[in-house]
Amino acid sequence: MVRRIDVRGTGGVRLAAWEFADPPKTDPPRASEESPGVLLLHGLMGRASHWASTARWLSERHRAVALDQRGHGQSDKPPEAEYTREAYVEDAEAALEQLGLAPAVLIGHAMGALTAWQLAAKRPDLVRGVIICDMRASALGAASQREWEDWFKAWPVPFATLADVRKWFGEDDPWVERPNPSRGEFYAEVMHESPEGWRPVFEPEQMLKSRQTWVYDAHWEELAQVRCPALVVRGLDGELGRAESQEMVRVLPRGQYAEVADAGHLVHYDQPDAWRAAIEPFLDGVLTG
Repeated sequence: MVRRIDVRGTGGVRLAAWEFADPPKTDPPRASEESPGVLLLHGLMGRASHWASTARWLSERHRAVALDQRGHGQSDKPPEAEYTREAYVEDAEAALEQLGLAPAVLIGHAMGALTAWQLAAKRPDLVRGVIICDMRASALGAASQREWEDWFKAWPVPFATLADVRKWFGEDDPWVERPNPSRGEFYAEVMHESPEGWRPVFEPEQMLKSRQTWVYDAHWEELAQVRCPALVVRGLDGELGRAESQEMVRVLPRGQYAEVADAGHLVHYDQPDAWRAAIEPFLDGVLTG
């Protein structure tokens, strides 16, 4: 069961939040508004539904809500809105307060992980734990932004069918080193049908605008300000290297580390069972310990 709740982000942007809950049970009791809160934050180009598998098992014992961040999913995408780090962080802050989730555990993937630890540093009263999934703290630089600009231009949009979406992102995309069906499914989830064919639900220009607000800077200082327990998770074939992840754990005052074998950047999509095994002990310790 999934319930949509609209919240208002900074500047009045309407954000779609999705609360996941199991049907009522007698044993164990179903999570309620009194249950420990978890807010799930997707990465750049993602959407709340990417967290469905994770949110469903979380909802057995916790109040699990996934947020479509501004410019993503079914949230507003106003061209005049701010797509800055501050705006994303303030949106998550507003969601926690309006949904009554705080103090919550924040689970973030990529850009969502950066939002999570920046919010934890800014508002420690709202956050009791953070899970950082495959997000680097170091600056990526101008070359990385140019690569992304070129990559968006290479997309053969519109796609004729969802099967074409899955094939291109799972096999034909120059960024794919070997066939990756889960990557194809990930991108199929962010497409919608138009009269000409299938296009992304987001505006690529807004994604680039969002990304340019973090790629030129390092984020170690904010990481060091996260006082709550924090778990850094990486896929062995992801974008976050082992050396940097270990340094992130060292910098975090209460950092822990986990890795998932046979997983790339989309850890929770590539290996959902191993992802659960990696994060559940941390969650148990933070939320019920």
